[in-house]
Amino acid sequence: MSPSPTPTRAAAAGAAGPLLSLRGISKSFGAVAALTDVSLDVSAGEVVALVGDNGAGKSTLVKVLSGVHRPDAGTITFESREVTVPTPAAAQQLGIATVFQDLALCENLNVIENLFLGRELRALRLDDVRMEVRARELLAQLSAKIPAVEVPVAALSGGQRQTVAIARSLLGDPKIIILDEPTAALGVAQTAEVLNLIERLRERGHGVIMISHNMADVQAVADTVAVLRLGRNNGVFDARTASGEELVAAITGAGDNVVARRTAARAASRAAAAAGTGDEGTDDE
Repeated sequence: MSPSPTPTRAAAAGAAGPLLSLRGISKSFGAVAALTDVSLDVSAGEVVALVGDNGAGKSTLVKVLSGVHRPDAGTITFESREVTVPTPAAAQQLGIATVFQDLALCENLNVIENLFLGRELRALRLDDVRMEVRARELLAQLSAKIPAVEVPVAALSGGQRQTVAIARSLLGDPKIIILDEPTAALGVAQTAEVLNLIERLRERGHGVIMISHNMADVQAVADTVAVLRLGRNNGVFDARTASGEELVAAITGAGDNVVARRTAARAASRAAAAAGTGDEGTDDE
């Protein structure tokens, strides 16, 4: 049985309705059903962690939201209106930015050049001054620890590269930012830097969808944890109250087997018997 949804601390922020809402999203590739009837809500100023085992459908859902794949069924509602996301460009125009796990940075280019790659500011020629000013503003808003905007990305740490990729996603002033495994392969200090960055995105009012396998990172910054299993929803949890064991059980389906059901039935039977004994004792008195 899937865990029931529980209210989160972001409920107040989403009282007027979620910023992004998915209902009944399904996607198949031939005979393989990657997503089946998936639903998800994200409010402004909320961090939603999307977790699941390999093959659970996380990457497919991200690609549906970012315009790489079109869903076979279901609806996407953004700012209270039903929308379609046919292309990555449409997702960006709508206000959905995605930072994929590979970051898509050019190591031979510096920070400014990576931020504005494909979006260069120009009149008759490249406006290097405006781009540098804008780059510094973006990085300052995120309290980024970048030594200098003129250094090549190859000289930056993993956490600093993630910061550059996130800063680049903010150029289009998105309302929803999707981060695909933002702390993967990072050290302790770099992971802390990225988690602080996610906190700042929430403070700025962005809705954040974070895909992660790291339960410690999820519980550190997420408001809500949405679990996918075998391409389906398998629970929505309040990150403040859900234990790591509960999340892992939902991810792996550890509670959805014969032994777990038999144990639960025996526990319920013992509880009912104990309650019946207590009632009899009360009647005797």
